[in-house]
Amino acid sequence: MQTWSSSSWRACPISQQPTYPDLKALKEAEATLKSYPPLVFAKEMRSLKNALREAAFGRAFLLQGGDCAESFSSFSADGIRDLFKVLLQMSVVLAFGGGCPVIKVGRVAGQFAKPRSADFEEVNGEKVPIYRGDMVNGLDSKERTPNPQRLLQAYHQSAATLNLLRAFAKGGLADLAEVHRWNLDFVKNNPLGQQYSTLAMQITHALKFMQACGVANLPALQETDFYTSHEALLLNYEEPLVRQDSLSGEWFACSAHMLWIGERTKDLDQAHVEFLRGVHNPIGVKIGPKTTLEQMLGLCDALNPQNEPGRLSFIVRMGASMLKENFPPLLKGMLQAQKNVVWVCDPMHGNTIKTADGVKTRSFTHILQEVLDFFKIHKDLNSCVGGIHLEMTGQNVTECVGGAVREDNLSQHYYTQCDPRLNATQALELAFLLAKQLKERVVH
Repeated sequence: MQTWSSSSWRACPISQQPTYPDLKALKEAEATLKSYPPLVFAKEMRSLKNALREAAFGRAFLLQGGDCAESFSSFSADGIRDLFKVLLQMSVVLAFGGGCPVIKVGRVAGQFAKPRSADFEEVNGEKVPIYRGDMVNGLDSKERTPNPQRLLQAYHQSAATLNLLRAFAKGGLADLAEVHRWNLDFVKNNPLGQQYSTLAMQITHALKFMQACGVANLPALQETDFYTSHEALLLNYEEPLVRQDSLSGEWFACSAHMLWIGERTKDLDQAHVEFLRGVHNPIGVKIGPKTTLEQMLGLCDALNPQNEPGRLSFIVRMGASMLKENFPPLLKGMLQAQKNVVWVCDPMHGNTIKTADGVKTRSFTHILQEVLDFFKIHKDLNSCVGGIHLEMTGQNVTECVGGAVREDNLSQHYYTQCDPRLNATQALELAFLLAKQLKERVVH
């Protein structure tokens, strides 16, 4: 294996990358990014890794969720706040109902690039480059030429998002005493909203008791830790934001606390594995139905050679129809090899379908089924479920079929840039289901 540097990935095969027509402009954008401050810091990443170590043994639970793909046009403080709120709602349900600490990680402040199955598509009879996310090009067919200036715009929007998230996490919005305020308006008047309100009232009574005992003003009850993550897809963006920690000498990718490698870019000889093997962030890898045990063991050796708990998460995305058949042999092999990973369920990506009208959606029933099957497989093999990975939003969207969303009203509030997301009501229902599973989860 070659000596690692932040640029050693450039000597490796790479896929899912745009073709920039102006390489000089690309180099200039990379140089500008390199001069910018880091977005996150080594201490925060070590804190997340320590928390994920507990998740690897079933003593904590990772809640990771956010947009399929962030956009420049829909960027707003209200959107960030609503996502933060619904993740807090879910974490309260999981912590109080499931009885374990919850690690909150947003798919936010960097999730601007998406892998695609083709390089080009036809729009109005014209062949144009495929849309790869706002970090690369525009959704409008006239803006499909990859533009390096979008790297800088993604950085600035990520910085603004992180600034707001830190303010929310430490500035009062996460105070458990204000738990009733976390209900979004469209959640309040439905059965799930009432169920959540009942839970919130129980927490309020517990806080009053703690206040009477003189322990209600602890910082842990008024603040929360909130981390960010995204797929490390566009390495021309990731490399310039690598920094060396002055205390340890370790290298960190400072675009997000946690980065993951997607299903299409996880080959051992490719650039994405090469890049992430050298940084000390917590990292994840998406595991699809065609992944082999040999690949998984190879990824462990490349990305986590010290077998450090909390360093590597396998985010399993197989689909409800394939999980029960394909996943158990892989899990058995990993357990026999005694590899330390955080096992995370992604019930979204394997359950994408199209309606008769050609609208991309996901079945909420299939999402719930994959979660239940994932927990059962782990329980049967005496293994620990470590977390959940969701595409979701705090907006009242109608993108996934199920609950109050029928197939014939998908178009009512269908706003996603790429893939369908759970709305807050669906996410909250899933949280109550997860809380029940956490009570019976294997803990090592």
